[in-house]
Amino acid sequence: METILETERMRLVMWQPDDARLVHYLHLTMATSRFMSGGEPWNMKRCEERIGQWFREQAEDGTTKYKVLSRDGGRFIGRAGISLHDRATGEYEMGYAFREDEWGKGFATEVARALIDWFSARNMGRLIAFTHPDNHASQHVLRKAGMRQIAPRHIDGFVAPTFEMGATNSNS
Repeated sequence: METILETERMRLVMWQPDDARLVHYLHLTMATSRFMSGGEPWNMKRCEERIGQWFREQAEDGTTKYKVLSRDGGRFIGRAGISLHDRATGEYEMGYAFREDEWGKGFATEVARALIDWFSARNMGRLIAFTHPDNHASQHVLRKAGMRQIAPRHIDGFVAPTFEMGATNSNS
């Protein structure tokens, strides 16, 4: 497995074709799915479709949402990455999701900061992130990672707090 990005505690790698079971495990509960599109646990079909989508994005755009493994043993802890959000504007979207038993350990902030640096180094364009309006923890992570809040967007039937990476943002 080729490492796409590495942080102090995590490795982001490309998915394998049979990894839908990991995505299913990640989004099997309401706790890990309530703020995602649809707001309910993902079935295996949806997980298989997402894996296929991530392979297509990687092939077409050179970036996607990746499998996140711990560096201390390689256990699966979640997914994170950057996907092309709007081909017409060249706008990219950062997203992440971690297993519930990994929450509160700083993984989201660590990966968000690393993804912002990775994206900036490639000068790929504009980077945004959005959250469900009730996902205050993720909004806090995005601010802590150096993103600034901008005008909200209508996404999946709700008004989503939206953030962007700014040229003057600091990641410290």
